[in-house]
Amino acid sequence: MKKILFLLLSLCISSSFAQEYFPTNTGVKSSKNNVYAFTNATIYVTPNQVIKKGTLLVKDGKVVSVGKSVSIPNEAQTIDLDGKSIYPSFVDVYTTFGIEKPKREGGRGQGPQYDAGRKGYYWNDHIRPDVDAAAEFNFDAKKAKELLSLGFGAVNTHVADGIMRGNGMLVALNPNNTDAYRILDKKSGNYLSFSKSVKSRQSYPTSRMGTMALLRQTYLDADWYANGNAKNTDLALEALNNNKNLPQIFNAGGYLDNLRADKIGDEFGIQYTILGGGNEYERINDIKATNATYILPINFRKAYDVSNPFLTDKIALSDMRAWNQEPSNPAVFAQNKIPFALTTHDLKNVKDFNANLQKAIAHGLDKTTALEALTTVPANILNNTKIGNLKAGSYANFLITSGDIFDSKTTLFENWVQGAKNVINPMDIKDITGNYALNVNGSTYTMAITGSGAKQTAEIKKGEEKINSNFSFANDWINITLREGDNFTRLTGQLDNKQIKGTAIDNNGNESKWSATYTSKVDEKKKKDKKDDKTPEVFAVSFPNVGYGNAAKPQNETILIKNATVWTSENNEVLNNTDVLIKDGKISKIGSNLSSRGAKIIDGTGKYLTAGIIDEHSHIAASAINESGHNSSAEVTIEDVINPNDINIYRNIAGGVTSIQILHGSANPIGGRSAIIKLKWGENADGLLYNNTPKFIKFALGENVKQSNWGDSNTIRFPQTRMGVEQVYIDYFQRAKEYDAKKKSGQPYRKDIELETLAEIINKERFISCHSYVQSEINMLMKVAEQFNFNINTFTHILEGYKLADKMKEHGVGGSTFSDWWAYKYEVNDAIPYNAAIMHNQGVTVAINSDDAEMSRRLNQEAAKLIKYGGMSEQEAWATVTINPAKLLHLNDRTGSIKVGKDADVVLWSGNPLSVYSKAEKTIIDGAVYFDIEKDLEKRKAIKAERAKLINMMLQEKLKGGKTQAPKKKTQKLFHCDTE
Repeated sequence: MKKILFLLLSLCISSSFAQEYFPTNTGVKSSKNNVYAFTNATIYVTPNQVIKKGTLLVKDGKVVSVGKSVSIPNEAQTIDLDGKSIYPSFVDVYTTFGIEKPKREGGRGQGPQYDAGRKGYYWNDHIRPDVDAAAEFNFDAKKAKELLSLGFGAVNTHVADGIMRGNGMLVALNPNNTDAYRILDKKSGNYLSFSKSVKSRQSYPTSRMGTMALLRQTYLDADWYANGNAKNTDLALEALNNNKNLPQIFNAGGYLDNLRADKIGDEFGIQYTILGGGNEYERINDIKATNATYILPINFRKAYDVSNPFLTDKIALSDMRAWNQEPSNPAVFAQNKIPFALTTHDLKNVKDFNANLQKAIAHGLDKTTALEALTTVPANILNNTKIGNLKAGSYANFLITSGDIFDSKTTLFENWVQGAKNVINPMDIKDITGNYALNVNGSTYTMAITGSGAKQTAEIKKGEEKINSNFSFANDWINITLREGDNFTRLTGQLDNKQIKGTAIDNNGNESKWSATYTSKVDEKKKKDKKDDKTPEVFAVSFPNVGYGNAAKPQNETILIKNATVWTSENNEVLNNTDVLIKDGKISKIGSNLSSRGAKIIDGTGKYLTAGIIDEHSHIAASAINESGHNSSAEVTIEDVINPNDINIYRNIAGGVTSIQILHGSANPIGGRSAIIKLKWGENADGLLYNNTPKFIKFALGENVKQSNWGDSNTIRFPQTRMGVEQVYIDYFQRAKEYDAKKKSGQPYRKDIELETLAEIINKERFISCHSYVQSEINMLMKVAEQFNFNINTFTHILEGYKLADKMKEHGVGGSTFSDWWAYKYEVNDAIPYNAAIMHNQGVTVAINSDDAEMSRRLNQEAAKLIKYGGMSEQEAWATVTINPAKLLHLNDRTGSIKVGKDADVVLWSGNPLSVYSKAEKTIIDGAVYFDIEKDLEKRKAIKAERAKLINMMLQEKLKGGKTQAPKKKTQKLFHCDTE
């Protein structure tokens, strides 16, 4: 067997002597001896395959053999690495190495660009799968040197520009050769992101939901194109189809965007590798459910400078927590068995990589997993078996270290890339560690030298007093600077047996001799600070991970509310001294003297129980509201951008709101699709959505859609008049009608998400909520709808509804309005506070909405105004925020009133719900208590204590010399109809 192995080895080596085909004109052609045998080392072939006292045989940039019994050819240079370790060089799978940062397109201040600027490519400039990184690449020797010193041997690089960014390339960090050798793979992956190209000013998309819709349409069009259905040549779609079998790497960002990217991938059968944002630990179960491999940055934030208590008050608790929790992110991935690679991406200074990696390890990241994240996992992402390991046939990319690669005291000596040596720290540095008696100018000191290799450092004392000093050891020379008060003394010397001797120069320039005599070994145990060995305290994650989050997600319970005044919102019925039993998330029984074994009893004596408030028009709990890049954005959906972390969810349930419709804004005549959610504080985005939710879409009329208030440079998009708005509707509905007919005919058709949505309206499968003000336009849209044989579902705002309430009733449309907003812009001048009552008296289903994050938490008081303005009864007024919006949203069979069998979405009030003095004491959704006024007080105390503890930890960090950053106030963007 040994003979066979030797013959194979000899064949491999002899074949590698094949003559290169390049001519030589600078001298006699000769072959370099590139065979190396590294012996007696601890070799990490992979993170989980370790050979003690092994040999690594390398020939012409490749690993020939590795093991304990390797036959070493005569021509090999043998390097004894007794006591040292060999590791595979690291691989960074996400970089822009060697690629110049794309420059932003000029022309800022000009009007918007709506059409693509690239001819022969896709209709959107931000789709750029045709970009080839190799065409942009220029090896960066300076950056390569930095990465080599950190242990990296290969990097994957790409052009970081656009939503679809084209293919990346794999590069060996080999400064000793040319691109012909160091480019390992010219097409190593296909890159995507949520960011637009800086090379184009094309407006669309302007939002995250627009980006997601564009990705969907691009994939659909690529499939249509691949099947030969297109009449034109599209170089972008051709490239996308050509790259579809490459690893798909998506720069998503934070955990919410990770889930959004994965959602797109799942819809099209693509498993992305996702570049994370560092906060995935907040929803790790959701992250695991993506089944994706992740690329994790370790750009942990610095502690905040909390020395000024007034500025400290501005720091959000969530930001304080992030400083504490972010370093645990890789460990949380490992604990949950989610594969991940580590990257230098997003580090302001790549030199911070090792320090941050040490921090991640201190926060629980296993060293073997860390090594996998830098070697085998990135190799697996790229489907490349020749990097990230030291198996036979792999590239000879390896590190030589003094020991454990992740020990802070370990020295990285050399980083070999493609069999070429790169010296990081000289391997032959003497070990001069020990305790010494130091004599300088008649003064005696003690000097303790610790560390290893180039990392040897010294601590100098005079008696018990520590002396300020600088120490360096390089090229056999020791240099020390002593500072005592205002006096400096510079020492230079060399080791002579057990003694260091040399010349001292004081701050007056006087020379003298100095010496340091070895006395004993350093007791390293005494040097250790026991506190540093402790695992850092990491605060528990809450759901969501903000101040008022829940320690655990609320669960539905069996709850019996006794002896309350019940406003049922069913035919204006009020039940006094009544019990309501909640079970399995539903209203189970209503009556007197009810009982249920094991039920939680809540005394409702003197209190009021109502259905939860429903806000028909809200813009909270979303990461975006408007997609303004086109005059129609029916292809986008708010469901893509639900933000379950929005503190306004908690504030709303504190005001008795249990359900909302998150509407698209009013940037265009045809807006995006709605999201109807329950305010289950602590759930993820999908957990907030209604099951089998009714389908809604936002339309808009008035000033916003014709860009009257967008500024002078934004007046080129059609329509620019109210007449043009009508033509937009007629045009799109006619196209949708023709599209639907072709689809139903069985003919081949290009699937168009926008027209699919509009066809649903014509087919009465999707309902319109329309932003509206002026009587004439309201009339117009009803006529357009009737022309295409459907009805408008709801006019929202509808501040001139009182002028045509009879026509609204005849058409069958509801009105969702404000209680008393008027004159806040020109087209609202005719608004009156009696609007709701007049529409109600005409038989129109009327709701009161908020369109505002602050107003939505006091909709009970907004409803009360209808008693003053129009003389509505208490129950009629209350219906405008409960059963009526439920009817408008087609949810009245599930919620909006207290009736047996309906969802247990109820609120217990301290008094009459229409009173400004009443408070929501308990808000229950699907039978689970999501807000409790008593627990709210407990949360406030817990927040105060947690802030105090985190502040103390940050003060300690600063006192220990840690870097800090200035306090920053987190300002939340509040969305309205016209918010970009």
